[in-house]
Amino acid sequence: MAMVDAAGPAALRAASSKLDWIHALKSLRLLLKDKEDTRQVFEIMRALNGSSTAKGYQRLLATREGERIAMARPEFAPRLMDQAWLDSLPDGSVGAAYRAFIRTEQISAEGLVEISRESTPAVDDQQPYAWMGRRTRDVHDIWHILTGYHRDGLGEACLVAFSFAQTQGLGWALIALGAAARARKAKTYPYTQTIWQGFQRGKAAKWLLGEDYERLMAEPLEDARRRLNITPPTLYDAIPADARDESLAKAA
Repeated sequence: MAMVDAAGPAALRAASSKLDWIHALKSLRLLLKDKEDTRQVFEIMRALNGSSTAKGYQRLLATREGERIAMARPEFAPRLMDQAWLDSLPDGSVGAAYRAFIRTEQISAEGLVEISRESTPAVDDQQPYAWMGRRTRDVHDIWHILTGYHRDGLGEACLVAFSFAQTQGLGWALIALGAAARARKAKTYPYTQTIWQGFQRGKAAKWLLGEDYERLMAEPLEDARRRLNITPPTLYDAIPADARDESLAKAA
């Protein structure tokens, strides 16, 4: 899952003044029926996350390193599709863990880009907010690596809660609340507490959208987690892997 590409300033103002809750709730129902229906994530973000992308971009500009990144506006998706570059990243690094993750899961940054394009109205790619939206989309799977959450239903719900804490996007909040409401009906493990811990971890961590991701990918994974104050996912790790998808499915 990932955030939809942001529109330009005028479109962001319109989105922030009129949130489309009806469309977002319809998309949430579809997403909860099928967590692999990533298109619905983009639909929810387009309906609710108008102002958070703009605020994130302004926050990026407020730091020296962030301003440098924002002015250069590097596109990260092509880098993530460069298999030779991924293979060059050292063992034990964030990038090596990402490399293993996408190959084991048989996913790619390219696939996420295509889904986002299908779900997003055409915008000027040069708009700074559009770039910020793409940046948020492209680092989503790296956040899987940094947080230790896998792509099972519970892991995605936890990462969504983490993402809301980091971005303040209402779309992330809606998905997290929907997943938590469903998980409450399954009593075997502390699913809702685990999702809540995802939010708490996101609040405690350094702001990840301000990072230089090419540099981060070469950093040792455990060093990066310590530097970014990303605490261990203790509740998530304590739940057996085969129960993490079952948690949400039971309550369907």
